[in-house]
Amino acid sequence: MLAHVSVSGRVQGVGFRYSAQQQARKLQLTGWVLNKPNGTVELEVEGAEQQVHAFLQALKKGFTPFIHVENMEVNLNENDKGYDDFSIK
Repeated sequence: MLAHVSVSGRVQGVGFRYSAQQQARKLQLTGWVLNKPNGTVELEVEGAEQQVHAFLQALKKGFTPFIHVENMEVNLNENDKGYDDFSIK
């Protein structure tokens, strides 16, 4: 399963990308995360459906006390893109 996510809130300058990478690797997920110029963060994560949903639940909570997620736009797709790792762009 593949999830493409746009996240807004206090998500830049608070370790969001590193935290997302750590959580993805913990759940054996692959993909990427990227800070956008408008202050949001965009990411794609893929792997087993249960792990993707666990990642999205952790993301909604903000990973750490410094991160505050106000809005998440999630698009789910059955087809993986075949990422090898979870990278920070």
